[in-house]
Amino acid sequence: MKNGLVLFFGGFAVLALSWAAVLLSAHNQFGSLAQYKDPIEETLHPAPLTGLADRGRLVYQDLGCVSCHTQQVRRDGFGGDIARQWGVRQSVARDYIREQTVFLGHSRIGPDLRNAGARAYANEEYFYNLLYAPQSQAPGTNMPAYDFLFEVRKIRPGQASPHALKLSSKYAPPAGYEVVPTPRATALVAYLRSLNDSYEYPEARPFVAEVPKGEAKKEGGH
Repeated sequence: MKNGLVLFFGGFAVLALSWAAVLLSAHNQFGSLAQYKDPIEETLHPAPLTGLADRGRLVYQDLGCVSCHTQQVRRDGFGGDIARQWGVRQSVARDYIREQTVFLGHSRIGPDLRNAGARAYANEEYFYNLLYAPQSQAPGTNMPAYDFLFEVRKIRPGQASPHALKLSSKYAPPAGYEVVPTPRATALVAYLRSLNDSYEYPEARPFVAEVPKGEAKKEGGH
C-alpha cells in the first residue's frame, strides 16, 4: 500500500513538474515579447486596433467566423499559404501580442484571413458585397450570406445613402430600395481591413542553414 501511494504521488509530481516546465518555458519565450520599433521610421509594430476595428473584432467573434477561417500563415514547406497569396511571410508570435483574443482557428473551410486587409482587391465595397451576397464576389463559395448585418430600406426622395451597396441586378434590392450596412457591418469590415501583417520582423525571416566551410567547393567540383 505504501509503495502504491509513493508511486502515485511520484508520478503526479513528475507530470506536474513537466506541465509547469512547459508553461514556464513558453512564458519565458513569448511572454516578454514587445512591439518592434522600426530602426528607420521609429514606428512600433504591430500597431493597436482602432476603436472601430476593435468593435469589429467582437462582431467577428460573435458571428463565429473563426469556425471557418484561420488567422495564421504557415511558412513555406508547411503548406501553400504564401503561394496562395494569403501572406508574404509566415506568422510569428509577435503578430498577436496586441490582441485580446487570438483567432488562430483550426478549420479552413474558407481562406485564411490574417492578411485580408492587404489584398489589393479587398476594399470596403468588396467586403460589404461579400458579406451581403457572397456569390457576387466569389462565385461558387460556400460562405453563408450575412444579410442581417444590412438594412434594406426604401429610398426617400433626395436622401439616398452614400453608403448604399452597389450590387449587380441579380443581387440588387427591388427598385426604389437600397441596401445600407448597419453599424455592426461597418465595424466588422473595419476589422477585416485592419488584418495586415506585411511588416517583416527579424524572427520572421526564413531560416537559412549555414554551409560548412569547404562544402560548397566539394559540391561544385573545384
